[in-house]
Amino acid sequence: MMKHDISTNSPILQDQYGRIKRKLRISVTDRCNFKCTYCMPEHPEWMKKQDLLSFEALLIFCRYMVQQGIENIRITGGEPLMRQGVVHFIRDLQSLRAIGLKRISMTTNGHYLAKYAEQLKHAGLDDLNISLDSLDADQFKKLTKKDLAPVLKGIEAAQKVSLPFKINCVLMKDQNDDQIVPMVKWAKQQQIPLRFIEFMPLDGDQHWTDQAVVSEAEILAQLKAHYQIQVLQQQHEPARQYQLDGQYCIGIISTITHSFCGDCDRIRLTAQGELYNCLFAQQGLNIKPYLHAVVKQKAECGQFEFQQLEQHIKPYIWHKAKGYHAIQHQQARKISMHMLGG
Repeated sequence: MMKHDISTNSPILQDQYGRIKRKLRISVTDRCNFKCTYCMPEHPEWMKKQDLLSFEALLIFCRYMVQQGIENIRITGGEPLMRQGVVHFIRDLQSLRAIGLKRISMTTNGHYLAKYAEQLKHAGLDDLNISLDSLDADQFKKLTKKDLAPVLKGIEAAQKVSLPFKINCVLMKDQNDDQIVPMVKWAKQQQIPLRFIEFMPLDGDQHWTDQAVVSEAEILAQLKAHYQIQVLQQQHEPARQYQLDGQYCIGIISTITHSFCGDCDRIRLTAQGELYNCLFAQQGLNIKPYLHAVVKQKAECGQFEFQQLEQHIKPYIWHKAKGYHAIQHQQARKISMHMLGG
């Protein structure tokens, strides 16, 4: 274990293994119009709207985090485009570029993208991740309980306004693993970046088993029948990159079979104010009361006072676990992917 000073006066967010946090994922809602089994419980209990952190509080939190070295902010859900005001929030985040924010992103299921793509572009969003788990309309409806057509229209809308995006495809054994080659052919033809994601134990009803995982090796085995494959050097991104036929790259996020935890630079905030230092952390940190105190003081004095917030956040981040394989056998928790935003 590396020994470092965890003084709250440090201008960086660092854990006990020396990993510095540069990326913040913010869930603005747990609500989603899709019911993907790897994410959403069969009978979700939505957060009450009055319990959600206000965009004012979120902006103040983001200001503090950027001051501590956060460079990239990703807006997630649930489905973030279901929360009214999210476009204005993205516009407000632009003010943080002057103090170090480099990139503002969003993860979406694409259903509402045809309506919002142009607004998101004008608000200053840098890029999107669009979830798309099948190109087969019947299979897609079985997986999500929604139609495929609006998502494809949303993708077209993003292309039309030149809003950069990647496609994320979560694979599950005997459910959509027949989509590997069709998805690559489609994405390659349109020159759309594509990432396959191994099914992770974050499903709403906790039915995950490792037998349902389509591994990185299995994905590559299917593709080798159609393409010459070359592995590329992995950077600080979760996806390992593979070049197909020397001209098109795909990514594979293999948290289960080949974890990237050793380089993880991410932290997450839920819509009701719980900070998670790891996607698989057993316990979050409720920062809502500390954040509300900052909002109140800003209203009364016109100044930001982050000391109390800082005294809790930095020790919590410091104690981030080594990675997924160090905590995978711990007791199952009640929070699932639809609340953490992936």
